[in-house]
Amino acid sequence: MKIVLAPDKFKGSLTAAEVAEALAAGLAEALPGAELVLVPVADGGEGTVNAALGAGFAPRQAAVAGPTGQTLIAEFAVSSGPEPLAGDGPGTAVIEMAAASGLDVLPGGVLDPLGATSLGTGQLIRAALDAGCSEIVLGVGGSACTDGGAGMLAGLGARFTDDAGRDLPLGGAALARIAAADLSGLDARLAGAGGSARLTLAADVGNPLLGPRGAAAVFGPQKGASPSDVPELDAALARFAGVLGAAIGPAAAVAKDLPGAGAAGGVGYAALALGAARRKGIDVVVEFTGLRGKLIGADLVITGEGSLDAQSLSGKAPVGVAAEAAALGIPVVAVCGRSQLDPASRARAGFRSVHALTDIESDVATCMTEAARLLRRIGRDLAASIVENTDSKEPVR
Repeated sequence: MKIVLAPDKFKGSLTAAEVAEALAAGLAEALPGAELVLVPVADGGEGTVNAALGAGFAPRQAAVAGPTGQTLIAEFAVSSGPEPLAGDGPGTAVIEMAAASGLDVLPGGVLDPLGATSLGTGQLIRAALDAGCSEIVLGVGGSACTDGGAGMLAGLGARFTDDAGRDLPLGGAALARIAAADLSGLDARLAGAGGSARLTLAADVGNPLLGPRGAAAVFGPQKGASPSDVPELDAALARFAGVLGAAIGPAAAVAKDLPGAGAAGGVGYAALALGAARRKGIDVVVEFTGLRGKLIGADLVITGEGSLDAQSLSGKAPVGVAAEAAALGIPVVAVCGRSQLDPASRARAGFRSVHALTDIESDVATCMTEAARLLRRIGRDLAASIVENTDSKEPVR
């Protein structure tokens, strides 16, 4: 029997690889002869670099500016040779914006909605270019800033000035004073600057840059923006889009309205203005992990994430995995910390059954701290069910 384990992380508890390993340990106890294929996945946000490392990419590190300017060391992943995403180029880099410009790397966890910057994300992209990569996958979940990607572009060599020709301070609020964008120093290796290195925006968010569904209005409050900060940031982003649109041309002018422009505080806009291709995060991860090929011949797929809820149905990793398995007629079981999906939603998502840690341990704190032990138990229970159903010729529960 071949079982593919392709879970996402249990945020705040276990990485995707640790989830897969715990389930595999439990399954192996009752199914010692089973072929267990571990393929940790992610949805393009946090955990995407780990998924790439699990797929054989090499770890790289770079010193970059954090969201408030402090220097930090951020990890990214680089393939060792030609990859499907990179065509005939030297390789693919996988970058998480959260590693350089994320909420989790804010000093002391103190939010800075007006001043946080994406500068370090641009510096990470430049580090990937220095590594010789021809395809750069940028996962944009968990960002701390609402600067329209101005910081990212500055990290790639752009310069933004006010009416007096002075460099603008970093952060979204300062964009209210932008007067000019000088892109002459933009890294020439990028396809958007005349080079050949392509940028893929891994973003499930479909919001535009501006307005009631834009970056400031929808995501600003999550980053600490007050009710008065939101219109200030939205107006600053609108001014930035006008200036950048004039500097780049029609592509940037249109980009502000494209789905995904509002992702990561507007970093999606800057990436799209440079000609990035936007794709669902799980679709990109499926490619660079080789998941499709690893599913061939599988009898069962086990996927999951920390919380299965309504958001899971809109492009999150478990549903993406289930869709890949369904195309091959392979049954899918989901595991999670907790589930808020009703039976009909579970069925629509493609899950034959859902097994939550809270089903066997009611204390949520215990589920968080002892997730590995509980997942091993679920693995054992699933294996026992497989044995029982195989003997009775019933489908896997």
